[in-house]
Amino acid sequence: MDVNILKLNEPNFPECLSVINTPPQQIYWTGADPKEWLTKPKVAIVGSRKATAYGRGVTTKLAKELAETGVVIISGLAYGIDVVAHQAALAANGITVAVLPTGLDQIYPAAHANIGRQILLHGSLITEYKQASPGFKANFIARNRIVSALADVLLITEAAVNSGSLHTARFALEQGKTVMAIPGNINSPTSEGCNNLIKSGALPVTSIEDVFFALKINPKDNKTKRAFSGSKHEQLVFEFIKEGVSAQEDIAAASRLDGPALASALTMLELSGYIRPAGGGNWVLS
Repeated sequence: MDVNILKLNEPNFPECLSVINTPPQQIYWTGADPKEWLTKPKVAIVGSRKATAYGRGVTTKLAKELAETGVVIISGLAYGIDVVAHQAALAANGITVAVLPTGLDQIYPAAHANIGRQILLHGSLITEYKQASPGFKANFIARNRIVSALADVLLITEAAVNSGSLHTARFALEQGKTVMAIPGNINSPTSEGCNNLIKSGALPVTSIEDVFFALKINPKDNKTKRAFSGSKHEQLVFEFIKEGVSAQEDIAAASRLDGPALASALTMLELSGYIRPAGGGNWVLS
């Protein structure tokens, strides 16, 4: 592994890192040179380490859609939402960047070492810690200020009320970055952190277009040129809406899906940009 170093006092040190409170004195990187992706639109996606099926599904959809349009996905390679975001970007042949709380030779968690190697083919591994540095507890919080600083927008897709990803939100706000969150079931503890962020002013995300708007980009719409991508339930619901079945109760009757399954399919289709609400419990194609 070729390890490169950039020091704070060097002219090519990333400006986005040099201007934050407590900037790293140096960063070590391997893989793609950061200057190759620092000029591209970048979204940091973080969230719960104990992600639910909902959190994983939403993260996969959004990270994949963003990566397909050339947006760089930044996260921390941790369990749960982080690694799902990296995997979705890799699956889309997109660029993804992992910020580590350890030296580059001490990938944490070790279970994600193979994913780290895959990231090197599509992006970079970055850390402020020298080789052989273990992952001290304080490193995990400190790492988050770099995750948010590298990104243009921070997106939290699932977080409980005490989730560590809320540290990243605080850093992002201090850095003047846009903070976005996925709303979740009000009865779900794993979405309480996101729902509280939205109440406090974070921008809610209900479709990929919300993120594009925050990034101030308008990617060419290529959904009609690619094959439909979704679960069997999503495909079923999409086909009924495509055929003109718009009322949610009629979609339920036609698809024979129970309430939770239908709600999940509609949510994922909306987040993917395939459908949009038309009011009165009706849905239409985007």
